[in-house]
Amino acid sequence: MEEETAASDEESRRRVASSLTSRYSDWVVESLDELQGSFLLTDPSIPGHPIVYASRGLAALTGYPPAEVLGRNARLFQGAGTDRAAVAGVRDAVRCQRPHQTPILNYRRDGAAHWVLLHLAPVFHAADGAVLHFLAVQVPIPPPPPPARCRVARPTVVVFAPCREEARVEEELSCPCASHAGEVFVDVDKRGLDAEEPRVASEHEKEKALSTANSIFSALNRYSKLTGLVVCGKRCDSVGIPALSSSLNLSLGYSREEILGCNCKFLNGPGTSAEVLEEINQHICSEQACTVHLLNYRKDRSSFRDLLHISPIRNASGKVAFHVWVHLDEGAKHDFNGLTPEVWQLGAVGAVRVAVRSLSASGSLLRPSQ
Repeated sequence: MEEETAASDEESRRRVASSLTSRYSDWVVESLDELQGSFLLTDPSIPGHPIVYASRGLAALTGYPPAEVLGRNARLFQGAGTDRAAVAGVRDAVRCQRPHQTPILNYRRDGAAHWVLLHLAPVFHAADGAVLHFLAVQVPIPPPPPPARCRVARPTVVVFAPCREEARVEEELSCPCASHAGEVFVDVDKRGLDAEEPRVASEHEKEKALSTANSIFSALNRYSKLTGLVVCGKRCDSVGIPALSSSLNLSLGYSREEILGCNCKFLNGPGTSAEVLEEINQHICSEQACTVHLLNYRKDRSSFRDLLHISPIRNASGKVAFHVWVHLDEGAKHDFNGLTPEVWQLGAVGAVRVAVRSLSASGSLLRPSQ
């Protein structure tokens, strides 16, 4: 029995260690380490739903080094004063696999209580809708400013001892908020932060949580393996992943026949930045992906602001076989199904990568002559 338990524990540790690298890439942890913010990732497919990644910001906020939280359930941050209703809401969101935001009282490693805005988001596989991970972002909620003290100008008065109590009563009546201004409020039933009123997150804190989550989704997509894995924040069947088309998927007016064999410079025109074009060339020569903002032109020569993402597509041997250019008209209205434009573009790259690999494996893909 002990041997079986030890083997099970070892298997769980192995799965925790490979939870991210097996689904994205060997470099995804390094990429996440560079991101700002306090966040963690959990894996619901592993018994106990353990934490499989903890950011440096989380260590700074909670005092827990990553080594102490990896493999443990996220409930370790809860304590005696944590609202049971808030915990129930989080559990319900996990069970229903939906995003959730709530203020919650958590506890640091030293036992100190602190309020955070918890932003929970499932990480779905864009192709089949399976939940790969749960993302939990924690944004500190500062205490509200102290109430303004009542200032009342009074003349200097000398009071004899027998009249001191009467003078104190008169002072309280003249300025009710001054009588306990120097005292520390203590609830005789519940002391300290456990008795605090629930804090309300500001719009700034909500936006910060969402921005951090979007950065994490972008990193997970950017460092996915060559399998073409794409993740998103909504259950979907390739939600936000554009269909591969025989023409440019923009209102540019060009047919497939008109652009095949052309250099991509045909979209440039007056006002197109030479510096940005040089930046593109440098990234292509160094076999690196890049995202730029560029002034380009449609077939009718009307201009548009182009959010352009270029990424190399490598073959099985790791050599660059193609470059995919994903254009996005910044002035047009788009429905990305909750994704940021950058994540949408990364999804397009993933879809192209899968299609190229599929065609290569079947022998249907022919490289154009150099």
